[in-house]
Amino acid sequence: MQDFLIQPKMPTQKRTFLTKLLIWRFKHISHKHFVYIISIVVGIMSGMVAVLIKNGTHFIELLLEGKLIKEYHSAFYFIFPIIGLSLTYVLIKYIIRHRPTQGIPATLFAISKKKGIMRRFQMWGSLLAAPITVGFGGSVGLEGPTIATASALSSNLSRLLHMNQATRTLLIGCAAAGAMSSIFKAPIAAIIFAIEVFSLDLTIASMIPLLLASVSAIITSYFFFGNDILLPFNIEDEFVIKDIPFYILLGIVAGFVSVYFTNIYERFQRFFEKIGSPIKRLIVGGFGIGILVYLIPPLYGEGFDIINNLVQGNPEKALENNVFRLDVTNVWVTIALLTGLVLFKVIASCLTFGAGGVGGIFSPTLFMGSIMGFTLAKILNNIGLLSNPVSESNFTLVGMTGLMAGVLHAPLTAIFLIAEVTGGYELFIPLMITAAISFSITKYFIPHSVYAMELGRKGELITHNKDHAVLTLMDIRTVIERDFVVVYSDMTLGDLVHKAIIKSKRNLFPVVNKETKNLEGIILLDDLRPVMFNQTLYKEIIARDLMQAPPEIIYLEENKMTDVMKKFQDTGAWNLPVISHGIYYGFVSKSKMLTAYRRKLIDFSGK
Repeated sequence: MQDFLIQPKMPTQKRTFLTKLLIWRFKHISHKHFVYIISIVVGIMSGMVAVLIKNGTHFIELLLEGKLIKEYHSAFYFIFPIIGLSLTYVLIKYIIRHRPTQGIPATLFAISKKKGIMRRFQMWGSLLAAPITVGFGGSVGLEGPTIATASALSSNLSRLLHMNQATRTLLIGCAAAGAMSSIFKAPIAAIIFAIEVFSLDLTIASMIPLLLASVSAIITSYFFFGNDILLPFNIEDEFVIKDIPFYILLGIVAGFVSVYFTNIYERFQRFFEKIGSPIKRLIVGGFGIGILVYLIPPLYGEGFDIINNLVQGNPEKALENNVFRLDVTNVWVTIALLTGLVLFKVIASCLTFGAGGVGGIFSPTLFMGSIMGFTLAKILNNIGLLSNPVSESNFTLVGMTGLMAGVLHAPLTAIFLIAEVTGGYELFIPLMITAAISFSITKYFIPHSVYAMELGRKGELITHNKDHAVLTLMDIRTVIERDFVVVYSDMTLGDLVHKAIIKSKRNLFPVVNKETKNLEGIILLDDLRPVMFNQTLYKEIIARDLMQAPPEIIYLEENKMTDVMKKFQDTGAWNLPVISHGIYYGFVSKSKMLTAYRRKLIDFSGK
């Protein structure tokens, strides 16, 4: 019934048709097979979203960067990001009328706190805003907006078809897998991404829909894009066992660069949060990104052309239009410029977000990782210590894996993505070594990924711990009981017997202040039994003499279900009082909480 209550209003005729369709479905198609069908539909929609966002962005980039910048003046590198961010601001304020949040964090929040329900504007907000942001030079990626749009479409389709929470969550995962599969043409990595990032249970019931969505999305991508691949890599240099120490070094470097990325990202986020006015954020961030892109043109847009040039061994082509006209044939000049790209890409991305741009950090992570790996290989090959040079192209590829594993906290996704886009598993060993080391170092310093950082800090994120995941989905108000008879601290024993004990079905009584309604303590029935039948004490003993402090207190506005469960575990109590805005509100019993937990667990598991 809950799903029916949250349905968007529909005309009677349409609602009647939908009702008839759903009734027919219930009679003729099982739930399992219906989910398979819908997962294919979700995959096709995800592929279409990827096509629209990518084509829209590339059209704007070709129109601007291909003509105005190259044929007229490089000063347009400064102007275009500001124009794009201004257009995005106007679009959000007057057309979308809602701020499209970052794609993957928004999706994670919908799963963890909104029961898989995403608002309707999320189906088209990023679809419009992201191409303008990136097409005009915003230094962010398109993967996050693509996933957010596809997930919102999947969520609202699930609501329309009256799917339960577990199915909605699964289909959102299907949308994410479909979006990634369509973008990179890496269907296996896309499935792993959905499982790893969205914490989906890996079961047959979930695997088949994910496979169907991923395959249908990539077929859609091939239909529109043909054989064009975003990252057309081919491994030319074989993995050499003697290079393992250098891949270990690459993993260490990737770990600390990941920590740098995450810390810079968080600091800039907090900085822009302190700037209250969107106009001020636009001015500060817009001029900041404009200056950076003018001084360092490779920071313009996603940067996949730069990655491809590095893999092909052409760093000079990637750096040829530097504003300082430095000699890129000098290897150390090249190394210095590439190091600057690694350091400043995350700053450029943060400025884009801070100014109000819409995008994601997946592409910036790949960008920084590829340059980091190539630069390290360049340094190793030019310091004169190696008799045989290391493969610069392989280090470029493995570098992307290292930074993805660290920044995104998704080592398996990183490994399989690069393995798939290269068309083989020749680099599987160095990919695993670098990803494992980078992830371990980053995890030690930063417990949450960039995606999960804000949600993780608030305790609102679904994790791989199913107990924690289920608890975050529970609403504390649903387990509060308010049928306890309230007594006052100045009540006599006689009043307690006649006004409380006789009328109550409970063995516990909250003691509150008559004036302020503040909780002063609790009285247990066990404490009353020794004296409740002695009428000579009815006027001598008052409630204050019998009450005791509760073992712990639950604060309604502050404590989450994970906190409540911990309080029960620490105290061993069966009932704990709830305080709301300083006054007594009710009790939570362990038995009712566990019952609610078991029900939510069943719903969460889809069983």
